[in-house]
Amino acid sequence: MMNINEFIAEVEKTDIDVYTDTMVLDVSKDNVVTAVNNKDGLIKIQAVAVVLAMGCRERPRGALSIAGSRPAGVMTAGTAQKYVNIDGYMPGRKVVILGSGDIGLIMARRMTLEGAEVKVVCELMPYSGGLTRNIVQCLDDFGIPLRLSCTVVSTHGKERLEGVTIAQVDERLKPIPGTEEYIDCDTLLLSVGLIPENELSKGVGIDLDTVTGGPVVDEYRETLHKGIFACGNVLQVHDLVDYVTEESKIAGKGAANYIFGKKQGGTFINTKGVNGVRYIVPQRVNIENEDGVKLYFRVGQVYKGAKVVVECDGNVLSSKKKVKLAPGEMENVLITPEMLRNMNENSEITVRIEE
Repeated sequence: MMNINEFIAEVEKTDIDVYTDTMVLDVSKDNVVTAVNNKDGLIKIQAVAVVLAMGCRERPRGALSIAGSRPAGVMTAGTAQKYVNIDGYMPGRKVVILGSGDIGLIMARRMTLEGAEVKVVCELMPYSGGLTRNIVQCLDDFGIPLRLSCTVVSTHGKERLEGVTIAQVDERLKPIPGTEEYIDCDTLLLSVGLIPENELSKGVGIDLDTVTGGPVVDEYRETLHKGIFACGNVLQVHDLVDYVTEESKIAGKGAANYIFGKKQGGTFINTKGVNGVRYIVPQRVNIENEDGVKLYFRVGQVYKGAKVVVECDGNVLSSKKKVKLAPGEMENVLITPEMLRNMNENSEITVRIEE
């Protein structure tokens, strides 16, 4: 897989104009991109195809409704990452982390290596939201405890955080009275999820998936708005950058084919996740596709020794047993051209988990 410098070098070999330090303000319904920067002022570009790759943002503290005051020392894990890795500042010395997403797990290790004491990582759900390898390498290897079905119910301190109260939660994710525990700390890092940055998408009127938070797309990552494509974390929050790169190539190829008139119409059918599969990307597939389609999906809980079953029109297309399936790790299945040829306009591809 290429690194960022190799991608930059490849772009510099072309005649593509690159506008850095430039903010896109709007994408119109006729694909006019309005942007602004200090050098050119207000820019309007009439595009044939647009690829949305705005990434995602962290869910803020305000979305959590944690009781208590608002002292210094409460921040997102990404903010702490910037302080340590880029600015060279230590956010604190005694740390509690809420949420076991990959950024939170990585920061547990990072803060430990910088000399801080990470007291605990609390996770609201009964499973971790991060990759298994990050749980092992960032927590287990450093003796940092991970408490599942646990959350922070209140913060303490006026000017600076002095401690937090944590508690176990029930099956409805509500704190269980009598399980409260006070932990002395000066820093609370929040790793409670990422949100695809789709304000521009909403402005165009692009249909968004209620589960992923990103646009509804076909196998070339074209949205339901003609000529607008989406890829990366603006489409779905990925666990590995390799998937982001792979998806960007798919969207780039789709946009290029659209510009040169190679992307033809066809018969589209829907994909659907059932029985433990939270979502599938792409959400729609052209059955006339001659290359085959890879469907990416996530499960809603941890499964061990379960099967991933792909069906269409009552027929099982594939069934594969997996050692482990976890919400924090993206999975995929391949729909071959032969499978697509046996489908019709009334077909629907479903992916389910069979225990």
